[in-house]
Amino acid sequence: MKFAVIVFPGSNCDVDMFHAVKDELGEEVEYVWHDEKSLEGFDGVLLPGGFSYGDYLRSGAIARFSNVMPEVIRLAKEGKPVLGVCNGFQILLEAGLLPGAMRRNDSLKFICKPINLKVANNETIFTSGYEKDEVISIPVAHGEGNYYCDEATLQQLKDNNQIVFHYATENPNGSLEDIAGITNERGNVLGMMPHPERAVDSLLGSADGLKMFQSIVKQWREKHVVTS
Repeated sequence: MKFAVIVFPGSNCDVDMFHAVKDELGEEVEYVWHDEKSLEGFDGVLLPGGFSYGDYLRSGAIARFSNVMPEVIRLAKEGKPVLGVCNGFQILLEAGLLPGAMRRNDSLKFICKPINLKVANNETIFTSGYEKDEVISIPVAHGEGNYYCDEATLQQLKDNNQIVFHYATENPNGSLEDIAGITNERGNVLGMMPHPERAVDSLLGSADGLKMFQSIVKQWREKHVVTS
């Protein structure tokens, strides 16, 4: 499986994402600069964290108009897995690939620490390697991770089982109903504030994030296996 790590001006978690896929997962991965206009040949897209375009206007608001984004949207519509982490999640919201919006953390401070998450939906491309309601440790690092949506959108997220992760023991940012990660209706686009790419080896404090990348590859192989 071949992954694209999209790099925007101000991305700073792209190397972490690359390492998670190449060194821990053992799959093929390439950096793709935001000005590229084609994602041909890639099987999955990873939008890393950071401060794209300095987070001017709103986080992800300028990156949403980068040349590569129509291709990200195309692959998402084709059903390929698209994972946006932290700033990547914010970009997916700005691009309309996921519903809702991000606000400043309740504390109005940047937060960086390990957080416990509860797996609310383990039937997605990204979470099949987890148990339902499993509690995992994944670090957060953001200043604008307070997820918000209106009541109708929240009900839709619940009805379609699109809420994938909840903050389990502490809500670090004031996010609505402790939401830490959501998918689109089809289930192939995931946005989450915590950083699974920073939790792929016990030396980092947790390897709980590796299961997410393993889940993606497992589902892809099951779909593309060729039988003779």
